Amino acid sequence: MLDGMIITKLKKIDDSKGSVMHFLKKNENSFLEFGEAYFSLVNNKCIKAWKKHKKMTMNLTVPVGKVVFKFYDTRKKSKTLNMSFCKTLSQEKLYRLTVPPGIWFGFEGISNGENLICNIANMVHDPDEVKRQNLINFHIDWRKI
Repeated sequence: MLDGMIITKLKKIDDSKGSVMHFLKKNENSFLEFGEAYFSLVNNKCIKAWKKHKKMTMNLTVPVGKVVFKFYDTRKKSKTLNMSFCKTLSQEKLYRLTVPPGIWFGFEGISNGENLICNIANMVHDPDEVKRQNLINFHIDWRKI
């Protein structure tokens, strides 16, 4: 895992009428403040990469489908500078990834159909706050999970 990231096992309550999946509570250490919540869909075998938030802390989970996330650390003062990290999230293995600003990331849908990512961020989206790079600019093997 990269410096400053947090992985939290989430509680899932199964019910014959439909499950309840916990995500984030304001009294948890990984909660900073509420900025916005949004959903992102990614289709099977589609990759969305690369982005880096300069200020935003993300709290990511996958309540529907399965998504592999890849991260790359270019923060100069980080203990994990130039290291990468991979984590698969799904509704079967329900976790939340807390990702601090400054880490490049991308993701790929690996379940059939649409895969749903939820992010609760500590700030409202600001297009000037995010940097983007083409997929080919990082030498990360997306087929190696």
